[in-house]
Amino acid sequence: MEFRIMGPLEVRDADGADRTPAVPKHRDLLAMFLLNAGRPLTAERLRRLLWPREGGERSDSLIRGYVGQLRKLIGQDTIATVSGAYVLHLGDGLLDVDRFRLLVGEGAYEEALGLWRGEALEDLDPDGVRWVETRRLREELEELRLLALERRVQADLDAGRHRELLAELRQLTKRYPLWQRFRGQYMLALYRSGRRVDALAAYAVLRDRLDGGHAIEPDPELQLLYHRMLHDDVSLHVSAGPPVLLPPDVADFTGREDLLGEVVGGLVVVHGQAGAGKSALAVHAAWRARERFGDGILYADLRETTTPAAVLEDFLRWLGCPAQAVPAGLEQRERLFRAYTANRRLLVLLDNAVGEAQVRPLLSACPTVVTSRSPLGGLPGARRLSVGVLDDAAALELLARSSGRAGDDGLRGLARFCGGLPIALRIAGSRLAARPEWTVGYLVRLLEDEHERLDRLHAGDLAVRSVFAIGFDGLPEAARRTLRGLGALSAPDFADWVTDLLGGQAEALVDAGLLETHGVDVAGQVRYRLHDLTRLFAREQPVPEVLPRLAEVVLERVRASRFPLVSGDPATTVATRDIRESVEWLAAERGFLVSLVADLHAAGLDEPCWRLAHLLAPYLERQRFLDDWRAVTSLALVSARRSGDGEGLVLLDLGDLHLAERDWARAEERLLAALAKLAGQPRESARATRRLGRVHLELGRLEEAERTLLACLSRAENQRDAADAEQALGMVLRRAGRLDEAAGRLTAAVDRLAALGDRHRQADTLLELAAARLAQGRKPDARAAAEQARSLAVRLGDRLLDAHALLALARVGRAEGAAGRAGELARAALEIFDRTGERRGAANARSLLALLGPSA
Repeated sequence: MEFRIMGPLEVRDADGADRTPAVPKHRDLLAMFLLNAGRPLTAERLRRLLWPREGGERSDSLIRGYVGQLRKLIGQDTIATVSGAYVLHLGDGLLDVDRFRLLVGEGAYEEALGLWRGEALEDLDPDGVRWVETRRLREELEELRLLALERRVQADLDAGRHRELLAELRQLTKRYPLWQRFRGQYMLALYRSGRRVDALAAYAVLRDRLDGGHAIEPDPELQLLYHRMLHDDVSLHVSAGPPVLLPPDVADFTGREDLLGEVVGGLVVVHGQAGAGKSALAVHAAWRARERFGDGILYADLRETTTPAAVLEDFLRWLGCPAQAVPAGLEQRERLFRAYTANRRLLVLLDNAVGEAQVRPLLSACPTVVTSRSPLGGLPGARRLSVGVLDDAAALELLARSSGRAGDDGLRGLARFCGGLPIALRIAGSRLAARPEWTVGYLVRLLEDEHERLDRLHAGDLAVRSVFAIGFDGLPEAARRTLRGLGALSAPDFADWVTDLLGGQAEALVDAGLLETHGVDVAGQVRYRLHDLTRLFAREQPVPEVLPRLAEVVLERVRASRFPLVSGDPATTVATRDIRESVEWLAAERGFLVSLVADLHAAGLDEPCWRLAHLLAPYLERQRFLDDWRAVTSLALVSARRSGDGEGLVLLDLGDLHLAERDWARAEERLLAALAKLAGQPRESARATRRLGRVHLELGRLEEAERTLLACLSRAENQRDAADAEQALGMVLRRAGRLDEAAGRLTAAVDRLAALGDRHRQADTLLELAAARLAQGRKPDARAAAEQARSLAVRLGDRLLDAHALLALARVGRAEGAAGRAGELARAALEIFDRTGERRGAANARSLLALLGPSA
């Protein structure tokens, strides 16, 4: 059923047949239900509505009879009985009033006006006095009808149908003499029809009426229209519709789905590095939101027009301000711009802003999008969207769409050379599209040479180098020098102390879009990231002294780290906090330091290369970063041999690496080679010998291992050497089943290491002691040693050491018969081992859990 109350009451079924009730009371009853659709009406309420002057003398049975008869006409399910009351349920779009409201909201004004047949229920309540709902509905619908009519007329004006509208608008201004929008539309139709004098006279009629009867002036919008006509503003002669000044949408726009919905709304700054696609994102988002801004979209490229006053003049002209009315001063233009944009559905897009001073005069109540390489932190209240490079999938898709080639492995390889930078991807895609005879492999070969890559990444007048040059050319010399220095580094990111060392202009580079803030690391340092293509641009003007100067500072910092504890003097005892802070700094800088070893090696700076690798070895060993350790030590060995110094120390590090890898044969080979090179260096020779004792232990040559380590102990020149020898000797004795001797040696080693302040080695030795005590059956002593080791691990912040301590406590718990607690501790240890990739520890934890059984 379709119900119509905009005009006489009417009911139509699905076939269009008239099902309108003929009995007056049935019509009144249906009107009551339609005016109160969805609301429950009791019998008493219906009596008062149907017979307002009879004091409720009618019976409920009469009401039920009317309702029953009405149900037969319009459908039994249409009127439901709920808790003693009647409710009319209508589906969406079955009532013309609801459809009218929806169409007006959607902007379908012509269709909405087509539903209008007159005032609501004009045949049942012609004066609007019987039911208060009728009067309210008529007032609402009249407002909506005039709004729809006004906007439909405006659409016709925009389409150039001004002559056809003259008669209708004349009648509207007579019927609604104070409705100023109709008056303005009538004036515009007259003006465009060549009747300028009549248009000005129509304004004078309204002004006289308002001045005489109300002592007020016409609205500012109408006054502005009058002045534009008075000055014969030529833009009024053309019906161009609202200004949409946006550049064309980006046809191959790809990705950014997580950002697109955030761009438009309030004041938004879209910022990021050069070539990241900020403008493309902003323009695409603006086109997507076009329907939300019926009064237009203003756009200015602030790189081309840098003066806010010039931008404001352009905006004001597009918004209809006559040239003669544009003020000369910036402040006056700002105020007029805000007046013009107030209460309009406008979007403003300010592209390529350099600083806040460009933007502030152009802000209004309208939603405004600003793109900039800088986050423009001086704009309070702005929401900031950081635009980075595209991920691998989006980069491949963009390259495929821009090139017209299939997204295969060849194109995937080409995408890697572009580093996810949209400008580079589009250029590479454009080159392939313009050269269909080129294969993808051919372009890849052209880009393989780093020295030629930026030269190859151009298409017509679009070039990656020019994108970087825009920001670089505007920098002070100190900032340019900083960028050139950073070009010497291959590290994926670096901390603020590095940029300070190279000139201290990191934030200037960020604002220029040549450097990206990468967050704050575990040591509390701000980190920055340089895109690979920006690095190539920076390397075109190298700073030769950068790597030697940086190496000198880095070696001093790593050497000063409390983590390696290279001194055996008890006077150098340090607090656990010092070690933990060193661990945090080394953890933050690990990637940078590993890359720096490679940079020094490639630059032929051999001595700092092998020295840095050697200093990093204790940390990389402790934290089980075996891949990094392997990489730096292999480079260090080549550099040490080239420099003629340090080969024995690097071979010793390689022996330690193979021990950590449990490759006993290669460890022995490296350690023997190290001993040969370390002749005349007794301390380092002793260290290599102790390591050989460990190799003999692992190979099951216990007697040989004991002899070697006893000899080391007898020749120990300091507390550290003695502690290391006693710890290794304790391990040998425990493996040989001489538990009392093992415990004695390990206890002595713990005491020595505690005195030295070497908390890591002290904890390692405590875990060995816990195992020895557990084998002796001295469970309380085993627990005490394991708990002390765990306390040290927690204070050091060493997760891997903590896992080993948890596993030791789990073994003690199993021996004590506390299987449930032991299982909890073993599972906690296993989780850490799995997360850190420690396979041997994980295997030990799983073996213990298997022994504990399902009940644990």
